[in-house]
Amino acid sequence: MTLPIRIAPSILASDFSKLGQEVRDVVDAGADWVHLDVMDGHFVPNISFGPDVIKSLRRYTNAFFDCHLMISPADAYLEAFAKAGCDGITVHAEAGPHLHRSLQTIRGLGKKVGVTLNPATPLSALENVLDDIDLILIMSVNPGFGGQKFIPAMADKIRTARALIGNRPIELEVDGGITVETIGTATAAGANVFVAGSAVYKGDGIEAYRNNLAQLKAAAEAARR
Repeated sequence: MTLPIRIAPSILASDFSKLGQEVRDVVDAGADWVHLDVMDGHFVPNISFGPDVIKSLRRYTNAFFDCHLMISPADAYLEAFAKAGCDGITVHAEAGPHLHRSLQTIRGLGKKVGVTLNPATPLSALENVLDDIDLILIMSVNPGFGGQKFIPAMADKIRTARALIGNRPIELEVDGGITVETIGTATAAGANVFVAGSAVYKGDGIEAYRNNLAQLKAAAEAARR
């Protein structure tokens, strides 16, 4: 099954002094999803924002809010993120002992269900939950900070994940080091959703973002052809 190419800018790379405008501008510039990196300073060595910030951003756009929870434990907070306006909620396979329970909870909240794997986590962690998820997120850097370089070995992991998905309608997302130079590698390996931070939020304002997004999408589409 061939799913559309989607670019999901990470607002972690935006100007937090005008966060609502940054979200609205990037969507108006052509972003497909808005990627929300939630970090707790425990599961990953950084702290970002929580459900109250996401709730405040919801009024700026109707775009798909792609929420990536880099927190542990996650279960206690799933309802809060759902109520804040997240459309999809992705949890790390490494973040708790009961992955299937977390996924059932997200589904019960009426949200799209995703699972994230860190670079060192094998795809075997997904084998028993494939029929319960809508999205697999492959981390192509170690999570916690923006601006890192794509780990080349993750191309093989993406390729194997695509084979594991088979004909299931599961989105395959990649997060970390996605630029015009690396997006083609990830696309050719089988990914269709790309989280990009600094590659999108460079320059100043909507016209710069539109140009950056167009270049990323063109490079991905070229690699798919």
